[in-house]
Amino acid sequence: MNTKNNSSAALTLDEAGLSAARKSLSDGAITPAYGPHRDAIVKLLNDALATELVCVLRYKRHYFMASGVSSPRIAEEFLVHANEESAHADRIARRIVQLGGEPDFSPDTLLQRSHADYDASNDLQTMVRVNLIAERIAVEAYRQMIALIGDKDPTTRRLLEDVLADEEEHADELKDWLEK
Repeated sequence: MNTKNNSSAALTLDEAGLSAARKSLSDGAITPAYGPHRDAIVKLLNDALATELVCVLRYKRHYFMASGVSSPRIAEEFLVHANEESAHADRIARRIVQLGGEPDFSPDTLLQRSHADYDASNDLQTMVRVNLIAERIAVEAYRQMIALIGDKDPTTRRLLEDVLADEEEHADELKDWLEK
């Protein structure tokens, strides 16, 4: 296989990396280039997984506990967010496995590893505010993770960028509810 590019920029692929990719087939898509960063990325992802799971639990509680004049529409928004956070958790867990790690769903350490807090408030306005704070924390956490990962793992970076876009959308929706 010719890996040379004869363009004027004279780009070439790393032959040693390609050779290493031919080995350890049981690692699937994880080539030796992931080596020094894989464990740190899995840890970041497990913390993100914990955050998403705590957010699911918080949104679900708020969905069931919302009451008041505006509550049906806000409660419905809480349920939509809970389902989207659950989908984020699934994508993150799947990526952890792809990286050769184990997703940590342990309820014993969930809150310790989560960037966001759980909330048991009963006031609708407080629920919206607490969820907005949690979304803003998630936005900042994902932004920092994306910066830390940089070009070390483009697939994980793209996953986190997708999740970040959803979290920003959630924050904007909650801000709108807070202003109503």
